[in-house]
Amino acid sequence: MEDIKAFNRWSVKGITVQDPGLKRYINLEPKIIPKTGARYAGARFYKSKTFIVERLINKLMIPGHKGKKHFITSYRSTGKAQKAYSLVEETFKVIENRTKQNPIAVFVKALENAAPREEIITIEYGGARYPKAIECAPQRRVDITLRYIVQGAFTKSFNSKKDAVNALADEIIAAYQLSNSSNAIKKKLDMERQADASR
Repeated sequence: MEDIKAFNRWSVKGITVQDPGLKRYINLEPKIIPKTGARYAGARFYKSKTFIVERLINKLMIPGHKGKKHFITSYRSTGKAQKAYSLVEETFKVIENRTKQNPIAVFVKALENAAPREEIITIEYGGARYPKAIECAPQRRVDITLRYIVQGAFTKSFNSKKDAVNALADEIIAAYQLSNSSNAIKKKLDMERQADASR
């Protein structure tokens, strides 16, 4: 059987998810063009059946909320699939040039590194509110990490000389290297520190 490559360039053979909790939620079934057009939308947990690179493209189109306000909704964040598709392809080329490794393997490892294990919720008891540490569900771990990676890239490229491709490449490489310059790693450490303090 012929090896299907993502973007018709990069093979996913040999790439494995080391974190046992995330194995079922990071889909590495390759697509030449990672765009299914929400074909899985009818099924429960359909997101987890979608190729992980496509999930990154979808998240780039709508980066989600930050501080109860919708994040940047202009320029790259227009909901245009082709623009997000091209941005991810160019980003992977930059990652390949810089790291000399398969960019999909780098991206998957970055996701594993930046996925938070714990978070805090607020519980109300007798009129008072208390923070409580809880374990983060595996699918939510992937969702949160994708959001933080994309929002970190947007923050670095918005109103600056750095373009979106290099900002996203920097964010993924920093998360891969467990560097604090990554927004996702910084948020993960902050979240886990708060959870540890509220036990």
